[in-house]
Amino acid sequence: MTGDRPHSDEQADRFSEPPQTFEDREKREITIRALDPDGFDALAEMYAAFDPADRAQGIPPTGEDRIEGWLETLVDEGLNVVAWDGDRAAGHATLVPDGDDGESYELAIFVLQEYQESGIGGRLMDALLGYGRGNGVENVWLTVERWNTAAVNLYEKVGFETTNAESFELEMSFRLN
Repeated sequence: MTGDRPHSDEQADRFSEPPQTFEDREKREITIRALDPDGFDALAEMYAAFDPADRAQGIPPTGEDRIEGWLETLVDEGLNVVAWDGDRAAGHATLVPDGDDGESYELAIFVLQEYQESGIGGRLMDALLGYGRGNGVENVWLTVERWNTAAVNLYEKVGFETTNAESFELEMSFRLN
């Protein structure tokens, strides 16, 4: 993808940088913070436990080596926030640079199945977009399978707009800065 992708003109001054602590709908105390090196193994364990039925577009990958390689790329290149339930990773959201322009970033978000529908996804988005804004991210885009209505609804609630709907995936974008 290139830097000439259309983006929503809505500004994103409402997002909060991590750390954030809140009680989810299941009354668990969840803390969202930027990923630090000590959290890498717990995050890899989360992805190893990820239900194959909830994988989309080939991610997250399967198998310990593939998961770790994928995560290393995200950590090396992107901005990452993790939702923690104690010392257990419950969700992860990342912004990965798209090209060399430093303006466009691709967003991906994953919430472990047992934590879905508890309000963690929306909070992860808030923290990630606040973290991105604080780090100078200009534009954010993503693709989502059009039948993933829960994800599409979350993205629309945040302010993402559909910029391409010509395939089985929707491309959505948001202007952050």
